[in-house]
Amino acid sequence: MQSDSKNRLNEPAFGEALFDLIRRTACDLPADVERALRRAHDEEAPDSRARTILSLFLENVALAREKQVPLCQDTGLPFFLIHHPPGLSRRATVKACEEAVARATREQYLRPNAVDPVTGRNSGNSVGAGIPGVYFEEGDDEAVSVVLMLKGGGSENVGRQYSLPDDALKAGRDLEGVRRASLDAVRQAEGKGCAPGVLGICIGGDRGSGYLHSKHQLLRPIDDVNPDPALADLEKRILREANTLGIGPLGLGGETTLLGAKVGALHRVPACYFVTVTYMCWEYRRREIRIDADGTWRFTR
Repeated sequence: MQSDSKNRLNEPAFGEALFDLIRRTACDLPADVERALRRAHDEEAPDSRARTILSLFLENVALAREKQVPLCQDTGLPFFLIHHPPGLSRRATVKACEEAVARATREQYLRPNAVDPVTGRNSGNSVGAGIPGVYFEEGDDEAVSVVLMLKGGGSENVGRQYSLPDDALKAGRDLEGVRRASLDAVRQAEGKGCAPGVLGICIGGDRGSGYLHSKHQLLRPIDDVNPDPALADLEKRILREANTLGIGPLGLGGETTLLGAKVGALHRVPACYFVTVTYMCWEYRRREIRIDADGTWRFTR
């Protein structure tokens, strides 16, 4: 196979790799998330409702993996982030993603999840205007790396955006204000986002870029440490304080309201200070695959 990345998209292997990525993401929870759920289970009181719920979550994870069936009936909106070398045809890549999503829907790894907001019609194959979401980052690596997140509608409904200062929250234009806004988002979500959740937070940007960057934060490993010491401290504090709210799994009480909090920052214009919070449910479905120039692929996360 030629090394030109544009030719790779003509290979059936590329479509097979994308389909394999979707199937595994839908059916097999990542190891870092499963570890976090087990830690949370062990930290809840014996015989508590919270521990029972987390036990059922872990049983669900094991059954989905064993039977290769989706982890949740809401298989979510596919969010692809594609790291690629120069010369990649983005139009062809989007088409390949759409075809893989449609195939995964036919084979029942995805539920038909694309609905026209004007007519109310479901496309039937999970492909429509803006679905799937496909985003690109160009680099120097010869391989193509594809990260996929399946984002459920219940957790998407409880995302929030704040414009600081916010007098009601006593939140100013600083990291303390970000902390107050983030914890308010957790309180407002309660159990509606299928807690325990993970927060992706963007400080700054505009209204559109803030939401996109907050979702990018959810692609980070759950146990990583932010390279910015101030943001690392903020992430730890949000996680610690959210887990004192007593919301717990599914909002029914307990010690575990969040599994993680991930914060990123974008430059802003002087007039605006947005804090954008994207909420991910406990079924934190995301995977990464590396597709080499010869068409072979392997999972890297």
